Amino acid sequence: MPDAPARAGDGRATEDPPVVQATGVTKKYGPTVALDDAGITVAAGQTHALVGRNGAGKSTLVSILTGLQAPDEGTVTFAGRPAPGLADRDAWRRRVACVYQKSTIIPALTVAENLFLNRYDRGGTGLIKWSALRRRAAELLAAWSVDVDPARLAGDLSVEQRQFVEIARALSFGARFVILDEPTAQLDGAAIQRLFGRIRDLQAQGVTFLFISHHLQEIYEICDVVTVFRDARHIVTAPVADLPRSGLVAAMTGENAATERHDRTRTIDAAGPAALNVDALTAADAYRDISFRIASGEIVGLAGAAGSGRTEVAETIVGLRVAAAGRVEIAGRHARPGSVPDALAAGAGFVPQDRHHQGFVPDMSVADNGTLSVPGKLGPHGFIDGRRRDALAAGMIENLAIKTPSPQLPVSGLSGGNQQKVVMARALADEPRLLVLINPTAGIDVRSKEFLLDKVEQTAQSGAGVLIASDELDDLRVCDRVLVMFQGRVTAEIGRGWHDHELVAAMEGMNLDA
Repeated sequence: MPDAPARAGDGRATEDPPVVQATGVTKKYGPTVALDDAGITVAAGQTHALVGRNGAGKSTLVSILTGLQAPDEGTVTFAGRPAPGLADRDAWRRRVACVYQKSTIIPALTVAENLFLNRYDRGGTGLIKWSALRRRAAELLAAWSVDVDPARLAGDLSVEQRQFVEIARALSFGARFVILDEPTAQLDGAAIQRLFGRIRDLQAQGVTFLFISHHLQEIYEICDVVTVFRDARHIVTAPVADLPRSGLVAAMTGENAATERHDRTRTIDAAGPAALNVDALTAADAYRDISFRIASGEIVGLAGAAGSGRTEVAETIVGLRVAAAGRVEIAGRHARPGSVPDALAAGAGFVPQDRHHQGFVPDMSVADNGTLSVPGKLGPHGFIDGRRRDALAAGMIENLAIKTPSPQLPVSGLSGGNQQKVVMARALADEPRLLVLINPTAGIDVRSKEFLLDKVEQTAQSGAGVLIASDELDDLRVCDRVLVMFQGRVTAEIGRGWHDHELVAAMEGMNLDA
C-alpha cells in the first residue's frame, strides 16, 4: 500500500526545517567549475523555481540533490538531516525524485509494472501476484488523483499522462520533494494548465516542487520563489511576486534586460515576388484549406496549440510531409511535394521542431553538421574539400556566436543553446529566400533565445521571408502578423502589437467577446 497523502496542515510553517538545503556546494570536472560555492534552500510546501542559462550549473545541482554524484565541497540536508550515502538508493528515493524532460517510463510495460518496477508482490512460489500488483497500482493512482488505467501499456500514454505516472511513482517511495525538469517542453497550452492544476493540488497535500524551466512566464504563473544561477554560482533567491521580469532576466544574463524588444525598420515588398505562396493546402486529419502568402522581408507567425496543425503545415512546406491537395511555391518556384531537397533547391532553409532527433547528427562535428545542406559549396563532383568546409564553418561559428573550442567538436558536446545555433547556421548556409522555423527557441536559455530571434529579424531585414510555427509567445513577438490555427484551420490573423491574452485565447479557440 502506498503511503496516504499528507493532508493535515499546509506544510508552510516557517519553523519547519527546509525540505532540502544545499550550502557551499562546489563541483569541478577537471579545469571546469560546474558549481562554485553555490546553494539553494527550498521550504516545505513551495513550488520553487530554479532558472539560469545553459551552463549555469542547474543540471549539476540536480544530480547532487538526487544523489547521482557527490559535491567536492559543501553539504546537502533533507529536513535538517544530512543526505544519505550515494550507495543507499532507497534512502534517496524516500527523500527526492526527479521527473526528467525525457521520460524514464518503459513503454513496453504496463502502468502498474512501471509504478512498482522491481517491487512486485510475489507469492510463496516466487511468482508475481499480478492481481495484487494491479490493485496496489490502482490504489496509488487514486490516492494521488491520477486518472490512468493501471493495465494500460505505458507506450500508449500521452506525454502528460506519463508525467503524472512518474510523479505518482516518485510519491510511492515516500518522497514528498519532486524535481520537475522542463516539464512543459512537450505539452500544449491546455496540458500545461492541467499540469499546473495538479501541482497546486499536490502542494496542498504536502508535496514540495523544484521547478526548472526556460519559460519565464511559467515561473510567474506557478512558482512561489525563484532561485537564479549564473556562471556556476547562486545569484539571487526571491519571492516571484517581488522580482519583476526585467530583474529576473538581468540576474540570469548579468546584463540589464530591455523590457521591450526594439522594432527594426524592415522593408516588406508586398507587391513584389512572394517568398512563399501556400494555396488550399489540405491533409487528412491534420489541416484543411490553408492559404497564405509571405512577402519578401516579412516575418509571419503560425500559432496554435499542439494538434492545431501548425507543425504539420510547416513540415509540408519544407517537404517533410505530403499534402493531399493544394500547392506550395517557394520564391516563385513550385516545390515538389514530399521532397526536402526540392524545397531546399527552391530557396528554403529549415529549423525543425526537435533538434535532437531532426536537427543534427550528434557524433558529427560542428563543421560537418553546419554544412550538411550545402555539399555543392564544399568541393566539386561530390567530394568534400576539408579546407572549404572548415572555412565555411568558421564563418558560421562567428556569425552565430557558437561557443565551441573547435569546429571539429561533436555537436553532442555543446550546450542546448549552441546546438540550436548550429541548426540555425545550417538553415542559413545557402542564404535562403524563405526561412521556416518550428519552435526555434524550445529548451534553450534566455540569452540564446534573444540572440536567435535577433538573427531571425536580421534574416528578414536582408530580404528573406520567414515563417515561425510556434506556441511560444516570445517567438511570435518578432512577427509582423500571426496566423492562428485551431483544429486544422486558420481561424484568425492578428497584427503586430497584440496582447498576450488575445493571442492565447485565439490559440485555445476562445472568443473573448462572447
